[in-house]
Amino acid sequence: MFHMDIQEQIKTYITGQPQPKRNDMQALHQLILQTLPGCKLWFEDGKNSENKTVSNPNIGYGHYTIKYADGKARDFFQIGLSANKTGISVYVLGIKDKTYLAQTYGKELGKASVTGYCIRFKALKDINPDILAAAIRYGVEATGEN
Repeated sequence: MFHMDIQEQIKTYITGQPQPKRNDMQALHQLILQTLPGCKLWFEDGKNSENKTVSNPNIGYGHYTIKYADGKARDFFQIGLSANKTGISVYVLGIKDKTYLAQTYGKELGKASVTGYCIRFKALKDINPDILAAAIRYGVEATGEN
């Protein structure tokens, strides 16, 4: 079976998006790489072990370990970037305080909905990329890994 490397999977995913979302995804990918230089890259295709689609594909950046109540742990990305039907989502994972992102960055970010770990917007022009970069930096610093 042919296996693409992560860089190729990311490129294929981004170029597979319709315009103008493709340009927004490319610009966001570059913004995150500039914000987190040298971070580990991930690509999750959104399929489970039975090859069923369970989520939108995600480009992942950075590294942190999710610790479960049963003592098990799983390696995962800290920042996720995903295209969806209505726009784009940026996930900032691992923040303990689920109100922090909305309270700290919500008003300055622009036209975006901000939940405990997800920043969702229609297009890059609707948000302030500097504020998004600050939220990403905070998320990575808060989890203490990279």
